[in-house]
Amino acid sequence: MRVNISELEPKAYRAMLMLESFLNASDLNPIHKELIKIRASQINGCAFCLNMHTKDARKLGETEQRIYMLNAWREAYELYSEEEKVILAMTEEITLINKGGLSDETYNKAISLFSGNVVAQLIMAIVTINAWNRIGISTELRPEY
Repeated sequence: MRVNISELEPKAYRAMLMLESFLNASDLNPIHKELIKIRASQINGCAFCLNMHTKDARKLGETEQRIYMLNAWREAYELYSEEEKVILAMTEEITLINKGGLSDETYNKAISLFSGNVVAQLIMAIVTINAWNRIGISTELRPEY
């Protein structure tokens, strides 16, 4: 591991934990939060976060099949609800912001399924896991097996 941000810059680390506290108290479904975390971590290649959040998802009752198929959710469409498909599309578009970001089409689908507050919470959940992925990869956090 490289620098330990929680030790060297505890105020910055606590700020990240405050985002997690906000999300834990949000209206978001816990499984949806884990799907966001897993999918973003797949895209970003963060082994530490993938290991953590697949375990967390299983503890919440998520199935192995849905976790395994998450990388191909568009082709495995019958495994995911309409809400989950929109959440996963949002996750991909926001994570891959250099490819155009959150499209109007996906945003409009989200706003038709969720309240404005939930859409805002989804965006914050996606932004937060992307930040954690970047911290994990930059500091070379290793998964615990």
